[in-house]
Amino acid sequence: MADVTITREDDGRHGRYVARIAGIDDEAELTFTHRGPGLVSADHTGAPESMRGTGAAAALVDFLIADARHGGFRIIPLCPYVRARYEKHPDWQDVMTVGPGEKPSIPVRPRA
Repeated sequence: MADVTITREDDGRHGRYVARIAGIDDEAELTFTHRGPGLVSADHTGAPESMRGTGAAAALVDFLIADARHGGFRIIPLCPYVRARYEKHPDWQDVMTVGPGEKPSIPVRPRA
């Protein structure tokens, strides 16, 4: 597994975790959306071909889980890759909005 560096970008509504590996110009990302107080959806995880097999995508999800535990927020696992990793780590249930194998949904916010 390569040495992966992860940073977080967040504009208050949307954000992403970005994985970089020294010597590779590309980056992998896990995008998210703020869905309400203490709630984010993990929307998409993507890694370019140059980063496949490096562990970058798994590191992004692990970072998301650690960030949720540290930041006190819960995750709606919309991303298929995040859900697949969750199946292998049922101990993540403390930060997820659904149980392993359950289909997530986005809560509807009432209009003002």
